[in-house]
Amino acid sequence: MNGSDALLDRLERYVRHETPTGDAARLDALGEVLLARHRELGAAVRRVAAAGGDHLVMEHPGRGAKAGAAPVLFLGHHDTVWPVGQLDGPMPWRVEDGVAHGPGVYDMRGGLVVMEAALELARAADRRPVRVVVVADEEVGSPTASALVADAARDAVAALGFESPHPDGALKSGRRGSTRLRLAVEGVEAHAALDADAGVSAVDELVDQLLLVRSIVRHAPGDVLCNVGTLTGGGRTNVVPAAAHADLGLRFTDAESERIVLDGLTSLRPIRAGATVTAEVMSRRPTWAPDEATAALLDTVRQAARGVGQRIDGAPAAGGADTNTTGSLGVPTLDGFGPRGAGAHAVHEQVVVASLAERAELVAAVLAEL
Repeated sequence: MNGSDALLDRLERYVRHETPTGDAARLDALGEVLLARHRELGAAVRRVAAAGGDHLVMEHPGRGAKAGAAPVLFLGHHDTVWPVGQLDGPMPWRVEDGVAHGPGVYDMRGGLVVMEAALELARAADRRPVRVVVVADEEVGSPTASALVADAARDAVAALGFESPHPDGALKSGRRGSTRLRLAVEGVEAHAALDADAGVSAVDELVDQLLLVRSIVRHAPGDVLCNVGTLTGGGRTNVVPAAAHADLGLRFTDAESERIVLDGLTSLRPIRAGATVTAEVMSRRPTWAPDEATAALLDTVRQAARGVGQRIDGAPAAGGADTNTTGSLGVPTLDGFGPRGAGAHAVHEQVVVASLAERAELVAAVLAEL
């Protein structure tokens, strides 16, 4: 089996472990496979317990003159957005014309394979230690993993994320802030015809609150995206509803807009007497704005890429990931070191097989430069 075949074989093995976020048993089963692989590569490994599935930390020692230097942080995740059963349904594993298909193949089984292959290439070279953190709840905003990521980054010289790159293969040099917020309303239930005045409609209150949300977002100084992803409330048309809620997805390009909008949303007050309004931040990834530290890291990556006959560039991205945390802390950060492909969170999810080895070669070269 040649190197490319070995990477493809490992990719298939990981894809066949279906691991929807929150399925602790399935996540921990794949986690054990990943830990075993990193042990083979010389790492000291440990689990960080979490109810929805354990997070993984793998410490790879450095070599030579850089052995005692500050580590490079690798970031990844092993949960996916897909429910169990996709492999036997609309997303079977298959390889056609050099492209691999399957649930999670692009987001982010391919990145996990690249990470491991790069460490294997760099295993005997002089380099800094590498700390690998693979989390189990990235797809829902890393609510139990963000503190772990922040702690792992505090002494890191740089953080490299192994999510997918831009469509043209460019790295991600910044990310919008990303917050999931639940706006919940409690009213007073009553008969909608016989005793309507005794009721307080949670649905009506929520509708009016969402108009206020739109105003707060519109008046933020920067570009803010707000998506009302779910609306839930009421039950019967002859009953004044006592409860309703909306889940909002918010994206921010700058920290000031993020502060203003979140302060506004968490300060909302009821319009109707007898109603209560609460805003719960379910997960939050702070804005990672491009800065000088990231620009300097990108220059280093470009130099490493030239050394292996590749050309690389970088640009900010709209989507959120754990690199939001490291970038917002001022740690030089780049994301998108996963393989080229398409279809994250879509049924046509795919990876260009040849890019697994290409990206591993790039990352190994970056480790030699840092």
